[in-house]
Amino acid sequence: MPISLQKGGNVSLSKEAPGLTQAIIGLGWDVNSSDGAAFDLDASCFLLGDNGKVIKDIDFIFYNNPKSEDGSVIYSGDNRTGTGEGDDEQITVDFTKVSPAIKKIAVVVTIHEAQERGQNFGQVNNAYVRLVNKSNNTEIVRYDLTENYSLFTAITVCEVYRRDNEWKFRALGNGFQGGLKPLAESYGVAIG
Repeated sequence: MPISLQKGGNVSLSKEAPGLTQAIIGLGWDVNSSDGAAFDLDASCFLLGDNGKVIKDIDFIFYNNPKSEDGSVIYSGDNRTGTGEGDDEQITVDFTKVSPAIKKIAVVVTIHEAQERGQNFGQVNNAYVRLVNKSNNTEIVRYDLTENYSLFTAITVCEVYRRDNEWKFRALGNGFQGGLKPLAESYGVAIG
Protein backbone atom coordinates (compact mmCIF):
# COMPACT_ATOMS: atom_id res chain seq x y z
CA MET A 1 0.00 0.00 0.00
CA PRO A 2 1.62 3.29 -1.07
CA ILE A 3 1.98 6.22 1.28
CA SER A 4 -0.57 8.90 0.39
CA LEU A 5 0.72 12.41 0.99
CA GLN A 6 -1.04 15.71 1.40
CA LYS A 7 0.41 19.01 0.16
CA GLY A 8 3.64 19.75 2.03
CA GLY A 9 4.06 16.18 3.28
CA ASN A 10 7.28 14.27 2.78
CA VAL A 11 8.61 10.77 3.14
CA SER A 12 12.06 9.20 3.23
CA LEU A 13 12.46 6.97 0.19
CA SER A 14 15.57 5.48 1.77
CA LYS A 15 13.52 4.28 4.78
CA GLU A 16 10.37 3.24 2.90
CA ALA A 17 12.26 1.40 0.15
CA PRO A 18 15.72 0.44 1.43
CA GLY A 19 18.12 -0.19 -1.42
CA LEU A 20 16.07 1.86 -3.92
CA THR A 21 18.33 2.65 -6.87
CA GLN A 22 15.90 3.46 -9.69
CA ALA A 23 12.48 5.06 -9.55
CA ILE A 24 9.76 6.00 -12.00
CA ILE A 25 7.94 9.23 -11.31
CA GLY A 26 4.56 8.81 -12.97
CA LEU A 27 2.19 11.71 -13.61
CA GLY A 28 -1.42 11.44 -14.67
CA TRP A 29 -4.43 13.67 -15.30
CA ASP A 30 -7.80 13.95 -17.02
CA VAL A 31 -9.14 17.01 -18.81
CA ASN A 32 -12.62 17.82 -17.50
CA SER A 33 -13.67 20.80 -19.57
CA SER A 34 -12.58 22.48 -22.73
CA ASP A 35 -13.86 24.78 -25.43
CA GLY A 36 -12.71 22.27 -28.00
CA ALA A 37 -9.04 23.27 -28.14
CA ALA A 38 -6.79 20.31 -27.42
CA PHE A 39 -5.02 20.16 -24.07
CA ASP A 40 -1.35 19.22 -24.07
CA LEU A 41 0.12 18.85 -20.58
CA ASP A 42 3.87 18.40 -20.32
CA ALA A 43 5.91 16.98 -17.47
CA SER A 44 9.47 18.15 -17.01
CA CYS A 45 12.01 18.48 -14.24
CA PHE A 46 14.85 20.64 -13.04
CA LEU A 47 18.04 19.21 -11.50
CA LEU A 48 18.96 21.73 -8.82
CA GLY A 49 22.08 22.56 -6.85
CA ASP A 50 22.40 23.90 -3.30
CA ASN A 51 20.97 27.29 -4.28
CA GLY A 52 17.74 25.84 -5.72
CA LYS A 53 18.80 26.68 -9.30
CA VAL A 54 20.06 24.57 -12.19
CA ILE A 55 23.84 24.34 -12.38
CA LYS A 56 23.69 24.34 -16.21
CA ASP A 57 20.78 24.98 -18.57
CA ILE A 58 20.95 21.34 -19.71
CA ASP A 59 19.81 20.37 -16.19
CA PHE A 60 16.31 21.22 -17.43
CA ILE A 61 14.84 17.88 -18.59
CA PHE A 62 11.83 18.13 -20.92
CA TYR A 63 10.57 17.03 -24.35
CA ASN A 64 13.40 18.82 -26.21
CA ASN A 65 16.09 17.60 -23.76
CA PRO A 66 14.78 14.22 -22.53
CA LYS A 67 17.94 12.91 -20.84
CA SER A 68 20.29 14.45 -18.29
CA GLU A 69 23.95 14.78 -19.20
CA ASP A 70 24.94 11.94 -16.83
CA GLY A 71 22.00 9.71 -17.82
CA SER A 72 20.53 9.80 -14.30
CA VAL A 73 17.18 11.32 -15.33
CA ILE A 74 15.21 10.34 -18.43
CA TYR A 75 11.90 11.81 -19.60
CA SER A 76 9.81 9.15 -21.37
CA GLY A 77 8.18 11.44 -23.90
CA ASP A 78 5.20 13.65 -24.49
CA ASN A 79 1.65 12.29 -24.27
CA ARG A 80 -0.26 15.00 -26.12
CA THR A 81 -3.77 13.95 -25.09
CA GLY A 82 -3.76 12.57 -21.54
CA THR A 83 -6.24 9.89 -22.55
CA GLY A 84 -6.23 6.35 -21.25
CA GLU A 85 -5.59 4.78 -17.87
CA GLY A 86 -2.42 5.00 -15.81
CA ASP A 87 0.45 7.42 -16.05
CA ASP A 88 0.29 9.95 -18.86
CA GLU A 89 3.99 10.79 -18.65
CA GLN A 90 6.94 9.35 -16.74
CA ILE A 91 10.38 10.41 -15.60
CA THR A 92 12.91 7.74 -14.61
CA VAL A 93 15.58 8.53 -12.01
CA ASP A 94 18.68 6.41 -11.42
CA PHE A 95 19.85 7.56 -7.99
CA THR A 96 23.22 5.82 -8.44
CA LYS A 97 24.05 8.18 -11.34
CA VAL A 98 22.80 11.49 -9.91
CA SER A 99 25.75 13.86 -9.52
CA PRO A 100 26.59 14.74 -5.90
CA ALA A 101 26.19 18.40 -6.95
CA ILE A 102 22.46 17.81 -7.56
CA LYS A 103 20.54 18.21 -4.30
CA LYS A 104 16.99 18.31 -5.60
CA ILE A 105 14.90 17.23 -8.59
CA ALA A 106 11.85 19.47 -9.01
CA VAL A 107 9.05 17.88 -11.07
CA VAL A 108 6.64 20.21 -12.84
CA VAL A 109 3.66 19.99 -15.17
CA THR A 110 2.75 22.78 -17.59
CA ILE A 111 -0.02 23.31 -20.14
CA HIS A 112 1.42 23.88 -23.60
CA GLU A 113 0.19 27.20 -25.08
CA ALA A 114 -2.15 27.69 -22.12
CA GLN A 115 -2.40 31.48 -22.55
CA GLU A 116 -3.16 31.26 -26.26
CA ARG A 117 -5.81 28.59 -25.71
CA GLY A 118 -7.35 30.10 -22.55
CA GLN A 119 -6.58 26.96 -20.55
CA ASN A 120 -5.62 26.44 -16.90
CA PHE A 121 -5.30 23.67 -14.34
CA GLY A 122 -8.83 24.32 -13.10
CA GLN A 123 -9.90 22.44 -16.24
CA VAL A 124 -7.88 19.37 -15.22
CA ASN A 125 -9.16 16.59 -12.93
CA ASN A 126 -7.65 13.59 -11.19
CA ALA A 127 -4.10 14.91 -11.38
CA TYR A 128 -1.55 12.90 -9.44
CA VAL A 129 2.12 12.08 -9.10
CA ARG A 130 3.45 8.79 -7.85
CA LEU A 131 6.87 7.31 -7.30
CA VAL A 132 7.41 3.65 -8.15
CA ASN A 133 10.36 1.39 -7.41
CA LYS A 134 11.49 0.46 -10.93
CA SER A 135 13.00 -2.89 -9.90
CA ASN A 136 9.74 -4.40 -8.61
CA ASN A 137 7.07 -1.97 -9.88
CA THR A 138 5.93 -1.20 -6.31
CA GLU A 139 4.28 2.18 -5.80
CA ILE A 140 5.99 3.80 -2.79
CA VAL A 141 4.30 7.16 -2.55
CA ARG A 142 1.40 8.99 -4.19
CA TYR A 143 0.18 12.58 -4.10
CA ASP A 144 -3.25 13.46 -5.52
CA LEU A 145 -3.57 17.14 -6.41
CA THR A 146 -7.01 18.08 -5.15
CA GLU A 147 -6.80 21.88 -4.90
CA ASN A 148 -8.44 24.28 -7.33
CA TYR A 149 -5.64 25.43 -9.64
CA SER A 150 -7.82 27.58 -11.93
CA LEU A 151 -5.42 30.54 -11.70
CA PHE A 152 -2.40 28.54 -12.82
CA THR A 153 -0.88 27.23 -16.04
CA ALA A 154 2.05 25.43 -14.37
CA ILE A 155 2.44 23.42 -11.17
CA THR A 156 5.55 22.32 -9.32
CA VAL A 157 4.09 18.95 -8.37
CA CYS A 158 6.80 17.48 -6.15
CA GLU A 159 10.48 17.33 -5.46
CA VAL A 160 12.82 14.45 -4.81
CA TYR A 161 15.67 15.70 -2.67
CA ARG A 162 18.79 14.57 -0.88
CA ARG A 163 19.22 15.18 2.85
CA ASP A 164 21.60 13.47 5.30
CA ASN A 165 22.53 10.76 2.76
CA GLU A 166 18.86 9.92 2.18
CA TRP A 167 16.57 10.54 -0.77
CA LYS A 168 13.20 12.01 0.17
CA PHE A 169 9.99 12.88 -1.65
CA ARG A 170 7.99 16.05 -0.89
CA ALA A 171 4.48 16.77 -2.20
CA LEU A 172 4.34 20.42 -3.27
CA GLY A 173 1.41 21.31 -5.55
CA ASN A 174 2.61 24.90 -5.96
CA GLY A 175 0.78 26.73 -8.75
CA PHE A 176 2.61 29.11 -11.05
CA GLN A 177 1.32 31.66 -13.55
CA GLY A 178 2.78 32.31 -16.97
CA GLY A 179 3.66 28.84 -18.16
CA LEU A 180 6.95 27.08 -18.79
CA LYS A 181 9.22 30.01 -19.71
CA PRO A 182 8.89 32.01 -16.45
CA LEU A 183 8.85 28.80 -14.42
CA ALA A 184 12.11 27.64 -16.05
CA GLU A 185 13.64 31.08 -15.48
CA SER A 186 12.69 30.92 -11.79
CA TYR A 187 14.86 27.79 -11.59
CA GLY A 188 17.77 29.62 -13.26
CA VAL A 189 17.37 28.38 -16.85
CA ALA A 190 18.32 30.98 -19.45
CA ILE A 191 15.52 30.93 -22.06
CA GLY A 192 16.42 32.67 -25.33
